[in-house]
Amino acid sequence: MSDNYPELSGYEPNDRQRPLRSKHVTRLMRIVVVFGLLALVIPGVLTTINVASNTASRACNVDVARYYPFASGTDARFELSGPGGFGWQCYAIDRNERETFVSQLGIIPSAPRPVAPGQPS
Repeated sequence: MSDNYPELSGYEPNDRQRPLRSKHVTRLMRIVVVFGLLALVIPGVLTTINVASNTASRACNVDVARYYPFASGTDARFELSGPGGFGWQCYAIDRNERETFVSQLGIIPSAPRPVAPGQPS
């Protein structure tokens, strides 16, 4: 085995030469990477919020139809400290635009499960 490595010829480990890339190119590359990551993450977050909002609205419509059949409207919203705790809350709106808490839909809302006859709801 030889100590002669042609790929390392002219290389000194402690040799102080100028950087491989300038500060401006490095800064530009960092900005491009950050924008690329944001372009990948933001659509996923917005899609998740949209799906959760639509699911909560539909689940709230089912719960209000089950427990308050004469309500004139529904409202499903995400609350940090609502009557049901942290997560999506469902409210029934009556003719006088008063809100009545119906159910807590959870952090990730899902379709309500049907209640079997004779089972408590």
